[in-house]
Amino acid sequence: MAARTQTLTRTSTDIRPFRVEIPEADLDALRKRIAATRWPEKETVDDQSQGVPLATSQALARHWEKEYDWRKVEARLNALPQFVTEIDGLDIHFIHVRSKHEDALPLIVTHGWPGSVIEQLKLVGPLTDPTAHGADASDAFHLVIPSLPGFGFSGKPTAPGWGPDHVARAWIELMKRLGYTRYVAQGGDWGALITDLMGLEAPAELLGVHTNMPGVVPPDLDALLQSDITGVNNALGSLPADLSAEERHTCEQIDFFWKHSAYALLMGTRPETLTGFADSPVGLATYMIDHDARSLDLICEVFAGQPRGLTRDDILDNITLFWLTNTGVSAARIYAENTFSFFAAKGVSVPAAVSVFPNEMYEAPRSWAERAYPNLIHYNKLDDGGHFAAWEQPQLLSGELRAAFRSLR
Repeated sequence: MAARTQTLTRTSTDIRPFRVEIPEADLDALRKRIAATRWPEKETVDDQSQGVPLATSQALARHWEKEYDWRKVEARLNALPQFVTEIDGLDIHFIHVRSKHEDALPLIVTHGWPGSVIEQLKLVGPLTDPTAHGADASDAFHLVIPSLPGFGFSGKPTAPGWGPDHVARAWIELMKRLGYTRYVAQGGDWGALITDLMGLEAPAELLGVHTNMPGVVPPDLDALLQSDITGVNNALGSLPADLSAEERHTCEQIDFFWKHSAYALLMGTRPETLTGFADSPVGLATYMIDHDARSLDLICEVFAGQPRGLTRDDILDNITLFWLTNTGVSAARIYAENTFSFFAAKGVSVPAAVSVFPNEMYEAPRSWAERAYPNLIHYNKLDDGGHFAAWEQPQLLSGELRAAFRSLR
């Protein structure tokens, strides 16, 4: 068994304690597979235009096989209260840390791909115990961090139907099950979309939302940019003339993303073809770290010995979780289930807060954020950080969440 829950007679709505216990044999088998990797030849260019450089892949593999210690992150997970509960026939794993401050505001935080609850571990202390991190007790949160269906220790759907809208409804049910009658929600990547959709559902208990990958693009522009993945339609040449320089720059960033999003298109159309994720640790790892150009830049620097925001172990903690739980393919299926735009405005009317990190896939202009979120209570541009803000810049994101939700307490 890779993990265990309490085994007692139970009902489907019970909340069961959970603990991670990976057998040593699984870790030995992982190291042997890494050692047996058959490598391709070096890329024929001197940049990252062909994908993850061979030198980065080999540095990652060397550290993973020879130096990496899974037990450290396993201990960090097990030091936190973890639980599983069944929602709509599927086990949902989550971390639930209540603050010692009784007036703390409940907050549910959602990760994305290729992420996991490991992304948010650095937020736990600053958000639940702010007085130990230079903030006020009045800024405390009770924190709920669930694993998406098919990710980590949550169950793997066996039939279609677990798209981000279903996940949003499941999270609303989870917060009710935990007894929270008022709470806020936050997310990045898939978590941003799911949080937006929670805002669309707008249950009475949801006071507001925060996102660090906001859906703000006017739907007509979003459709135009998505239609030009190959460049044939010249989307950038068809932009409205009245866009501001900032708005035009955002369109250029989104155009670049769609022209370099083959990973998402493959998962969205042929997830089962990615069977190699279950067979090759290095194959899984290289796919996972090639999420977006700026994140790959950072990761290449880390494995070249220049840590910046993340460490080698940070990166391998997340990849190893995917490998040990064999969730490479099951996590990919959320792309195939999705029917919503990542970047388009969706009409979220609940109070909303937006944090813009400079190395995100695109920087959301305030003008669009105000239209997309008519009840915008916070907007801020940060000086550092990228797509995986909770993982890379937890102090900055923690500060943003305190400021964003202060008016809703």
